[in-house]
Amino acid sequence: MLAAIREARESVRLEIYIFTDGQIGRQFRTALTDAAQRGVRVSVLVDSLGSWLLAKDFFASLLAAGGEVRIFNPLRFTRFGVRDHRKLLLCDHRVAFIGGANLADEYDGDGVTRGWFDLMVKLEDENLAMPLAEEFEQMFFHADLTVNHLRKFRLFRQIRRRAISATQIFAIKPGRGAGNFQRSLQRELTHASAADFIVPYFLPNRRLRQLLGQIVRRGGRVRLILPAHCDVPVARAAGLIYYARLLRAGVEIYEYQPQILHAKLFLVDEKVFAGSSNLDVRSFKLNYELMLRFNDPATMNGAKEIFSAALKNSQRIKLKEFRRSQNFWERWKNRWAHFLVARIDPLVALRQIQPG
Repeated sequence: MLAAIREARESVRLEIYIFTDGQIGRQFRTALTDAAQRGVRVSVLVDSLGSWLLAKDFFASLLAAGGEVRIFNPLRFTRFGVRDHRKLLLCDHRVAFIGGANLADEYDGDGVTRGWFDLMVKLEDENLAMPLAEEFEQMFFHADLTVNHLRKFRLFRQIRRRAISATQIFAIKPGRGAGNFQRSLQRELTHASAADFIVPYFLPNRRLRQLLGQIVRRGGRVRLILPAHCDVPVARAAGLIYYARLLRAGVEIYEYQPQILHAKLFLVDEKVFAGSSNLDVRSFKLNYELMLRFNDPATMNGAKEIFSAALKNSQRIKLKEFRRSQNFWERWKNRWAHFLVARIDPLVALRQIQPG
């Protein structure tokens, strides 16, 4: 990503949830500032909640060099639930990076011996550059989410972009009902014979749980790699209430051991989904997210290698052992976590984007 910024000659667009003042953050600030100084149009969009620790003058050098920086949805009590969770870097309509990694020191490493386990996809496809640039510009223009902008921008639907490519872009936006990414994933699962998931926040709705169970009943295989160590403990606790019923349905559950798991990678037969979206209500209905779908053999083979490597560093969860670990206190804690994450959070956030 740093190399792509240094090689840019026309434009750099960066959209990120978490940008911190650490070694990684300062390296990116320097690269972005250098690009602006050589005449490149540099636009940076950071989420106000994800990047709330940044000092107000952190980007002073970039702004002085002619770069533009905007804060998405400045923190206000009346709409704090609407967040930009996308991670996108687009340079010169030539190369793009999309995935789950933020710009913070904890993401620096191999995900095994040090650093969180995360995933970014590098795209070199000019057919995808324009829709990605359009998505960025919309977000950048409406970054402040004033009341009128919010109502015009929301549309209560989620937009899917098509390109002449083996890759499909899903631009997820807040709203009620299933969006195009969720529907596409469900369609693939409906007739799938195998499904493998790496995901840090797993709160499957009833339809998704049904589809996973149906794959197993058809004689297929479903494997979930979930976090043993999570940066949001309440989210992990909320997802634990589904373990027993999924295990009873024949779904295999593994927990990644070496580091915090933050990658999002879904393999359904010969399709691959990757990007910033988790399998939970916040990603499906409350956040702005970017997901990619691939159907080419090379990407599928690469995704299988990533999954296999992660599986070797994961411990399988067995139903009897899991039940023994769930005493009254654990069950009570998990149910309250689920109530907060799956019920209260969406209720509050969706009320904040109700049409006036």
